[in-house]
Amino acid sequence: MKRRAMLSWKQLLVLCCLLFTFAGLTAFLFGYQRDEKRFTQISSQLFTDEISGNTLNMHYTLAYPANFGIYDYKATLPTYSAESRHASQAATEELLHTLGELKPQKLSPSNRYTYILLMRSLKSSLELSNYTYYEEPLSPSSGMQSQLPILLAEYTFRTRRDVEDYLALLDQTDDYFLSLLTFEQEKAKAGLLMSAASLEKVKKQCDTILTKEELEAGTHFLQTTFTERLRPLISRGIITEEEALQYQAQNNRLLKTVMLPAYETLADGLFVLEDETIPLSGLASKPEGREYYRRLLISETGSYRDITEVEQLLLNKFYEEYNAILTLTADHPEVLEQIYNDAFVNFPISGADAMLADLQARMSADFPGLPTVSDNVSPTVSSLPTATVKAVSPSLEDYSAPAFYLTAPIDDSDSNVIYINQSTSPSGLELYTILAHEGYPGHLYQTVYSNRSFLQKEENKVRELLWYGGYLEGWGLYTEFYSFDYAADIYSEQGDDPAAVLTQLEQHDRSLQLCLYCLLDIMIHYENASYSQVVDVLKGMGIEDSSSVRAVYAYLVEEPCNYLKYYVGYLEILQLKEEAKTLWDEEYSDLRFHTFYLDCGPSDFTTLRERLVEEAADS
Repeated sequence: MKRRAMLSWKQLLVLCCLLFTFAGLTAFLFGYQRDEKRFTQISSQLFTDEISGNTLNMHYTLAYPANFGIYDYKATLPTYSAESRHASQAATEELLHTLGELKPQKLSPSNRYTYILLMRSLKSSLELSNYTYYEEPLSPSSGMQSQLPILLAEYTFRTRRDVEDYLALLDQTDDYFLSLLTFEQEKAKAGLLMSAASLEKVKKQCDTILTKEELEAGTHFLQTTFTERLRPLISRGIITEEEALQYQAQNNRLLKTVMLPAYETLADGLFVLEDETIPLSGLASKPEGREYYRRLLISETGSYRDITEVEQLLLNKFYEEYNAILTLTADHPEVLEQIYNDAFVNFPISGADAMLADLQARMSADFPGLPTVSDNVSPTVSSLPTATVKAVSPSLEDYSAPAFYLTAPIDDSDSNVIYINQSTSPSGLELYTILAHEGYPGHLYQTVYSNRSFLQKEENKVRELLWYGGYLEGWGLYTEFYSFDYAADIYSEQGDDPAAVLTQLEQHDRSLQLCLYCLLDIMIHYENASYSQVVDVLKGMGIEDSSSVRAVYAYLVEEPCNYLKYYVGYLEILQLKEEAKTLWDEEYSDLRFHTFYLDCGPSDFTTLRERLVEEAADS
C-alpha cells in the first residue's frame, strides 16, 4: 500500500494562511464586484426610467435611443399633479436609501465619482421638493409657455418615429398647459402666486406666441419649421411626398385644435388668478423664502458655499473689477473720449461664420482638441462640428435671451444651432463675445467635448440626468471673458491699441455689472431689500432711468439665482483655477486646467474640488 504524502505542521500552517488569504481576497473582490454591479444596475435602470418618461428630454439627449438600450417607449410630455409630486419625493427617498447601502470606496474610480455626484444631486433635489410652490414654471423670462415652442421648433427629425413622436407630444400640449394652470392655482391657494404684473406678462405671451391669424395664414414658425424638417426625410427616402403632406396636415390640425386652445385656456385661467394686492417682491418676503433661496442657490450654481461666503466672493470681485476700471482709465485717459463714439462698430472681423472660425483658431493653444469616437458609435461625428447660426423667430424675440445654444444629443454632436435674438442687434465685439459664449470655446465646444468624452470613456449613463447650471453657464461666461482677450489681440494686430484698451475696459465693465446684479439678487431674495433700496444702489452706480431700473428689479424678482448661476459658476471656476495653480505649481498651464475641467464633465464644484486635490495627491 502506498503511503500518503504527509504535510508537516509548518506546511499546514502555510497552507492555512494561503487558504485564508485566498478566502479573504475572494470576499474582498466579491464585495467590490457586488457593489459595482449593484450600482451599475441601479443607475442604468434610473437612466432608462427617467429618460424614457420624458420624450422631449430624451430627444435632446439621445438621437437614437436604441443605441442606449431603449427600444420601446411611449411619447410622453409629463404633466404636473400633486400625486406625481409626492410619488417622486417617495421614489427619491427610496433611491437615496438604496444607494446609501453601497460603499463608494468599493466602486471603480469613474463610478465612485458618479456615485458622489448622484447622491449630492438627489439630496439637493429632495430638499428643494419641500418648497414646491416656490418654483415658477411659468416665469415671464424663461417659463415653459415660451420655451416649449422653441424646443418643438428645433425638434430634429432623423427618423419617421421622430415625426410621430413630435405629433404625439403636440397632441398632449393641452393636458400639459392645463397641469401648469393647476399648479398655479395651487400656488395661489398656498399664498405664493406671482405678482399681477408678472402674470400679465405671461398672459400676454400666451396671447401672442401662437395666434389664429398666423395659423390660418400658414406662416407660424411651428408650421414653417415643420415643413423644413420633413424635407431631409423625403430626400433620403424615409418618407414619401404624400406622407409628408399628411404629416403637415396633422401638424396644422393639432396646432389649431389642441395647442392654440391650450394657450387660450392658460391665458384665461391666469387672468382669473390675477391679484393686484400681491406685490412684486423677492423670496425673502415669503414665509420660507430665505430657506428656499439657500437651497435654490446650491441647486442652480453647484456651489455649496454659505450665502455669506458667496456674498463675500462677489464683493471681493466687485472691488477688483472696479479698481481695474479705475487703473485702466487712469493709465489710458485718451480712451475715455472714444467710449461714446461707437468704438466697437468697426470690429476687424465681420460675420458669424468668420468670427467662429477665428475663435476656433485662437483657442487651439489653450483648450484641448475634441475627443474622437468610433464610427460604429456615432457615424455622423466629424472632427469639427458645424455650427448653424439662426435668428430667433420674431414672435419670440420679446421673450428670448439675446442668444442661446441648444445642446446636441450625446450620439449626434455634428450639427449644432446657435440662436441670435436680432431684436438686440448684436454686432462687432458684442457678437464676437456672444459667439464665444455660445459656440467656441463656450457651450457648443463644451457640449461636444462632453458628449464625445462620454462615448469614448463609456461613462455611466446616469450622469446625463444630472444638471449643473453653474458648471455649464459658469464655463460659458468664463470663455466669454476669455474671448475679450482674443478680441484685444485682434485690435492690437491691426495696430489699434486704443480699441484694445477699450476692449479690456468693456470686459471689466461687463463683469462689474453682472457682479452687481448678483449682489442685488441676494439683497432682494435673502435680505428682503425693497424696490427703493435697489433704486438707491443702482442710482449710486449711475443707473437712474426709471424704466431701466424697474426692468432690472422685475427681472431679478422673477428669476432668482439666474445671474448667480452664471457669475458664481464663473467665480468658482476662477477659484478652482487658483487651487490648480497652487497644486500643480510649475506644471500648471491653462491647457491642463481646461482639460481637467472638461474631462471631469458636468459636476458640482465641491466634487470637482475634491477630485482636483485627489488627482494632485496621486500624481
